[in-house]
Amino acid sequence: MNILYQIAPNLEALGSELVKCIGQTFQMLIISGVIAFVLGLFLGVLLIVTKSDGIMANPVLYKILDKIIDVIRSIPFIILMVLLIPVSRALVGTGSGVTGSYVALIAGTVPFFARQIESVLADVDYGLVEASASMGFSPLEIIFSVYLKESIPGITRVTMITFVSLIGITAMAGAIGAGGLGGFAIRYGYQMGYRDMIWVTVIIILIIISVIQGVGNLIIRRTTH
Repeated sequence: MNILYQIAPNLEALGSELVKCIGQTFQMLIISGVIAFVLGLFLGVLLIVTKSDGIMANPVLYKILDKIIDVIRSIPFIILMVLLIPVSRALVGTGSGVTGSYVALIAGTVPFFARQIESVLADVDYGLVEASASMGFSPLEIIFSVYLKESIPGITRVTMITFVSLIGITAMAGAIGAGGLGGFAIRYGYQMGYRDMIWVTVIIILIIISVIQGVGNLIIRRTTH
């Protein structure tokens, strides 16, 4: 520990605050990530099945969803977060702090993940879909037995990419008052000039990303045919 404190002299005094901010980052990552995964997966499936050649073709619904996703994706996250403060206050009772960041984090992640899911599902061999339909499978059975089952490695890959991206936007959220590692780096590393704390924050984020990628790669290896 003495060597660690020599490398990062401010760590001893700010250690407890750093641990608190790590917890806030994981809180934002897990809660926002799980909700965004469910919503993004649902929207991605909806996009693929409502295309003009989909198993539940509905071109009007597809075009509406497609445009909404494109519009939200085009808005920079910091601007999106400010725009959604009133919505956040209405839904969770606050527009600031960790709790106040959930709405913006989810809104900023879902369109990106939905588009990634659509791309992965589009790579499924359509012959399998047609064969399942000819055997009398319902649309719901085709979604679960063909689209999702055949796409597990691809879904895992884009989920890993999305969670890494989510870590980045949690840091941006922290920079404008949401807390977490981003807030810690801005408050102590930038505003107070503790450069060692910036490096500590970067190293922690790199470790988190490495763990996510390691778990994702393991799942991909286990599920690849």
